[in-house]
Amino acid sequence: MKAATVHELKDELKHRSAAQLVELCNRLARFKKENKELLTYLLFEAHDEEGYKRSVRQEIDLQFSEIPKDNSLYLQKKSVRKILRTANKYIRYTGNKTTEIELLMHFCIQLNQSGIKYQSSTALNNIYEGQLKKVKKLLPALHEDLQYDYLRTLETL
Repeated sequence: MKAATVHELKDELKHRSAAQLVELCNRLARFKKENKELLTYLLFEAHDEEGYKRSVRQEIDLQFSEIPKDNSLYLQKKSVRKILRTANKYIRYTGNKTTEIELLMHFCIQLNQSGIKYQSSTALNNIYEGQLKKVKKLLPALHEDLQYDYLRTLETL
């Protein structure tokens, strides 16, 4: 079965009643955890972006606190990748560039403060540098005042 394009889906959804749309959303939520999480964000958290960012930051902090502090670089790499996957998933839900920048910078700050020697690991250093590149790439899309504030924070990283 070939999936329909977004345009085709949009046109078809316009012709459905409200009850049918509710039923479609319920079926979507049953099939994938990510669909359910996205619906949760859209229905309950999209109106309070600051609260959402705060909760995602707390989740990132919690996951960094659970990273093993021993010299097991393998487990540290695996944990950092998992945290980044989680952060990127939450970033995808918002679609907001400011939120994306703030969460990626928070990830980098937490990686710096975690005590993990990411500079000695090529993989971890590439992850860190990649996030900084993403932030730099997103900055021109923001207002000049925000760009200045984020650039100052970025320089400290």
